[in-house]
Amino acid sequence: MLLIGAAHVVDLEAPLRATLGGRSLDAVAIELDPERAETVLSDSPPVRGSKEGVPLFARLWALLQHRLGEQIGGGVAGAEMRTAAQVAKELDLPLFLIDDPIRETLGRLVRAMSFQERVSLVAGAILGLFVPARWVERQLEDYNEKPADYLAQVREAYPAVARVLLDDRNEHMADRLTDLRRRGYGRVASVVGDAHLPGLADALRRRGVPVETISFAQLRGAKGPSTGSS
Repeated sequence: MLLIGAAHVVDLEAPLRATLGGRSLDAVAIELDPERAETVLSDSPPVRGSKEGVPLFARLWALLQHRLGEQIGGGVAGAEMRTAAQVAKELDLPLFLIDDPIRETLGRLVRAMSFQERVSLVAGAILGLFVPARWVERQLEDYNEKPADYLAQVREAYPAVARVLLDDRNEHMADRLTDLRRRGYGRVASVVGDAHLPGLADALRRRGVPVETISFAQLRGAKGPSTGSS
């Protein structure tokens, strides 16, 4: 199982194509559910779905992600998932969506968050709409240097967010990837957000699945081509 870490607002088309195209694969999996895939993978402008039931912080963070995708990513948010899907099609490989349904995830998150976390998320999203893109780029570089420290800070500040958006989804995605192996897809490349990489790799190893990881920093060429495996 090859896990590739990505950032949803950074243009990774060239390194993703080189990485996926240079491997012998049986399938490609991406961190999307059917609802988000309909938007991200569509060749035509998406029809706006109903926002009913979508919490305010989620709408604000979606706007922020769209803005950052245009300003620092050189494209649209989620372009790395679109690239992975295109490569799978070009290589005649099956494509699998391994994420939980977005509305179910948001529902679990709202129920799990404290009032303080909700206020903090809304405030952070509003602030993020106005901060310079270069500041966000510096934060990405800081994350590249010490991703474990960054994730530890997220867990301390937003325990419910970390549990619902990272831990729970990692377990569910690991179940789906393990099921693909049982179905005969032995060599699967999965493109996920980089913050999922350590937890998802651990979840797969607990299920007896050998894992190789390529982090976001490695994918961008910030480090050498070496990867960790077990």
